[in-house]
This record gives sequence, structure tokens and C-alpha cells, in this order.
Amino acid sequence: MKNIFFIISFLLIFSCNNPSHFSKSDRPNVILINVDDLGWKDLGFMGSQYYETPFLDEFAKQGMVFTNAYASAANCAPSRASLFSGLNTPRHGVYTVGSAERGDKRTRKLIPAKNKKYLHDSIYTLPEMLKSARYTNANFGKWHIGKDPKTQGIDHNIGGSNKGNPGKKGYFSPYNIDFIKNKKPGEYLTDRLTNEAVDFIVKNADSPFFANLSFYSVHTPIQGKKSWIKNYASKNGVNGQDNPEYGAMVSSVDENIGKILKTLDDLKIAENTLVIFTSDNGGIRSISNQSPLKAGKGSYYEGGIRVPFVLRWPKKISAGVNSNNVSNLDIYPTIQDIVDPKKKALFLEGVSLKNQFKIPSKINRDLFFHFPIYLEAYNKLEDQGRDPLFRTRPGSVIISGKWKLHHYFEDQGLELYDLNQDIGESNNLAESKPDVLNKLLKKLNNWRENSNAIIPNEINKEYDSFFDKQLMSQY
Repeated sequence: MKNIFFIISFLLIFSCNNPSHFSKSDRPNVILINVDDLGWKDLGFMGSQYYETPFLDEFAKQGMVFTNAYASAANCAPSRASLFSGLNTPRHGVYTVGSAERGDKRTRKLIPAKNKKYLHDSIYTLPEMLKSARYTNANFGKWHIGKDPKTQGIDHNIGGSNKGNPGKKGYFSPYNIDFIKNKKPGEYLTDRLTNEAVDFIVKNADSPFFANLSFYSVHTPIQGKKSWIKNYASKNGVNGQDNPEYGAMVSSVDENIGKILKTLDDLKIAENTLVIFTSDNGGIRSISNQSPLKAGKGSYYEGGIRVPFVLRWPKKISAGVNSNNVSNLDIYPTIQDIVDPKKKALFLEGVSLKNQFKIPSKINRDLFFHFPIYLEAYNKLEDQGRDPLFRTRPGSVIISGKWKLHHYFEDQGLELYDLNQDIGESNNLAESKPDVLNKLLKKLNNWRENSNAIIPNEINKEYDSFFDKQLMSQY
């Protein structure tokens, strides 16, 4: 089989027409805010009664809130790779951070698929597409899909590299991340990234710009500002959300997004700026419970892949709630549809949401997830994985309308859920709904075949079924 990157390069066909002549209003500024590990229910407007997010709550009132939005993967590297490539995981091969062989080797029945750490530079990224539409591109914060975002379409970069978190004590200066200069000792990283973004917006207010504001927050290590921690320490927890330091991180993100939105108002460019707000995957359940969703980051139950998702573009996008199933794979085609670049990526696996902006209509599409590797447990008692040893074992998922099917490769296990009636995925209907199951499994098999998705089937010689079962029985 030819190298996957050759295949991708072949599929990324560009239109070569003469450059379009855009007016300023034809090409809105684009700000993509992608918060790291922020759970679906970690915001006031998404139902949290503990976290204080007044700026984002107001922002949500002004924009379109997608209540059934998904990250394309349950952890950060593959989710970001899919967002910036417009390709699902089998086509770029980024499945996790680091090794695919996570967890005790004696508990892994299969040899997992090989994992690629970063997006290959041959892949035509979202920022590269925007450069062809004459945008100035900047990254502030986490990148994690390559060693240097400037090789992948970014013109200006503060703090982005191949690092996935800020490191020990990393939220306070002096920092441990790359491409950032230390200023005042003790400065908070979320504040610094926002200030850098504000400076960029001010300097580029008269020409179209793309700002990828990707806070390292709220990823571990959990480190908040003392003033916010004190505020939350006096509050009672609600429904498993009760961590003052995590709350402090959420509120720091919120207040800094408020600074960004105020800057747009002060410069009078809010009406010409599309602001996209989301998270790269679900939250860590032992840190912030996402009930009624099951599990959290790293799992392909709803708690690991459902995320907040809001689009705001005053006078262009109607405010309200949209219940369509959407994905962060849709961000690339939506932006491309708006800016109409000289060179387009014609093969993208998401759908443009542009036709949803004024009068939302039903989107008939299926969502697919493929994870042919292992992710070990964070907290064996609280993760709510399929078993206590792993957040997920190798498998695939399809969401089609209200139905969701999990297919696990080790034991060919199948789980079918009606998300309209059972958002917590507690009642497996695989045996009672065979017609639905077979229809979805056929769709899933066709998608995997068309995507050249690797399905691991080689038995790991070091697997010990007795040890595996004995270890699981302890929890």
C-alpha cells in the first residue's frame, strides 16, 4: 500500500483560478478559540451550576450554540490534527499523544496500529488555505500537531510547538513551553496568551486575520490564580463539579475571552469577525463530572467526545440553538466556504455549516470515530470506561441521527444506544434492535473501507488473559 501521505497529497486537489477580488466585508476575520480539555458541561450556558462564565454565557446568547457538537477524537492530538487538516483520523494517522501501546502490555490483547505524532507537512492545513485567501495567521498557545506552526501556515506564533501541556508549574512564569519570552515573574499563561492575541488583533484590524487562540488551560497540571481559587473555595460543589482550582482555570479562560470580545467591540470590527468557540475533547471525569454524559477524555462515550461549540458572527449568524450533529471537522470546510480562497482543499471530511447561519435546517449526515489503539485509565474507579483498566480499547464508533454504535476490536463487542432517550449510554440495545445495529454496522464497515482505516487483528504475544481479568476484578 502506498504511503498514506502520498494518498492525501493526491486527494488535496487545488482549484487554480485567478485570485478573487474580495472586499473587506467578504472576508471576515476569524478567531478560533479551542480550549484544552474543557468538558461539555463546564460552562454556565451548557448547564454548569458551579463554574462562573459570564462572558461566555453572554457570547453564547449572541451566537449559535450547537448542543450536539463533537470533537473528532477523544484526546487532543488527533482532534487538533483533524480540525486543522479537515481529515478524519485514518487519513492522517494521528491517534494519540506518544505511544499507541498505553497501559500494561499484559492487558492489551491486540497489537495496536502505529501512531503518527504530528500532521505531515504535505497536508494542506486550514491556515495554509487561509493564506491563499490573503489572511495573516497567528497562533497563541497550544499547537501540538507539529514542531513549529510556521511550517504549517502560521505567520506569527507565541507558545505553540509540539508540546501538549505547559509542564510542571507551567502556568506561571517562567514558562516551560517554546516560542515565548518570559516577562514578569509569576505572570499567568492564560493572561499572557490573551494579551499577545489582543496586540495582534489591534495591529491587524484593517486587514483580514486568523487568530488561533488555543489556551493550554484547562489541561493538567491544574493551576489557577489565587484570587479565583479563593472565590471557588467558598462555593458548594454541584453534581460532581467541585474543584476550586479547576474552577479558577475555567474562570480565567472566561475573563480572557471577555478581553478578546471587548477588543473587537472597541475596534468596531465585531461585525466583521467570525468567532468560533469549542474544546478539543471532553473533560477529565475525575476532575470535572460531565453527568449526565458518561465517561470523559480518552473515551468514546459521550463524555469524551461531546464538546461545547458556538459560532458568532453578528448579523450573519442567527443567535439560537442548533441541535444538528456537528463536528470540529466542519470548521475547515465552513471557513473555506466563507473566504473562497484561491487554492481550495477539495477533499474534506466535514461539511460546511454556512447554510445553517440564518435558518438552521436538518443536516443528514453520519459521524465516524476510529481509534485503533489503547488509552490507559486515569482513575480506575471514576473514568467510567468499558472496563476499569482503559479509558478505551481499540474500536470505532458511528453516530447516525439519534443512534450511536460502538464496535470494539478485541472481542467484537457491540454497544447500541438511543441518544435521545439515553444520553448516558446505560441501556445497550444491541440485542433488542438488530435491524438498527446491522444498518449502522454496514455503514461503519463501508466508511472504514473507504477510509483505509486500519483495524488491528494481530494478537499481542505478551497478553495474559488471566492477568487481565484478575486485574479488572479488583475494581
